Amino acid sequence: MQRPLIDPVMTAMSKAPAIVAVAKRTDEGRLTLSHQHARGQLLGAFHGLLSVQAGGSTWIVPATHAVWIPPSIIHAARSHGPFAGWSVYIAAAECADLPTHPCVLALSGLMREVVLRAASWVSEARDPSRRRLSGVILDEIRRLPMVTLGLPMPSEPRLLRIAQGLLAQPGDDRRLEDWAQWAAVAPRTLTRRFAAETGFTFNQWRQRLRLLRALEMLAVGKPVTMVALDLGYENVSAFIALFRRTLGATPGRYFAAPPWGRPCASSGSVQDARPC
Repeated sequence: MQRPLIDPVMTAMSKAPAIVAVAKRTDEGRLTLSHQHARGQLLGAFHGLLSVQAGGSTWIVPATHAVWIPPSIIHAARSHGPFAGWSVYIAAAECADLPTHPCVLALSGLMREVVLRAASWVSEARDPSRRRLSGVILDEIRRLPMVTLGLPMPSEPRLLRIAQGLLAQPGDDRRLEDWAQWAAVAPRTLTRRFAAETGFTFNQWRQRLRLLRALEMLAVGKPVTMVALDLGYENVSAFIALFRRTLGATPGRYFAAPPWGRPCASSGSVQDARPC
């Protein structure tokens, strides 16, 4: 089993510094099983993608973003390809005015720099300069825009079964009526409850799932054509057009750009792209 990024004792110590940051690079992928801790956590990558599950949602997180996880929330994460990431652990007392639910934040240049500086600290000294830098990290978390890169999961058992089936096979192109019959639910009920529980129509949810899975596959070097066909697109052009419309660049340009220069979604919708 892989070692935690930080000693679990540190996440529970009341006398530990308010902000503890860590950065790590390995030649292997990283898998962190479901767990929780008393501190809040901001988790991101230097490059590549992370999958994070928390609070009933799943996110695919590019290096332009980070996931905020409040204290005591059960969560899990894994990298796609070699792990190059960072994490900031924040004492529960400092989280009172931070987001109360897991969410994705669009990173600023300032946030990236202060996290790197905090991760370089080799002792637990609490000199004035470190306290000021810790304050900057907290201020940035408060002001960073939230974005909609997540994939909410339905909770109703029949809908959850359908969602899990699609997660296992995103390229499955069965119609809504076919899925409804498979799960023994009326099509109108499926349509109504899926939108109510996830905020997306069934087709919107499936499209988002395919896009997020495409990011995973492209991040580990799979050809665009293979990704498009594996995910059920009729042709590569349709996939590329959707990718560009959603993320602001073609797959080739997206992954060729430096991580901090890639397009990212606006706070309003994953389909409104802007430069970070």
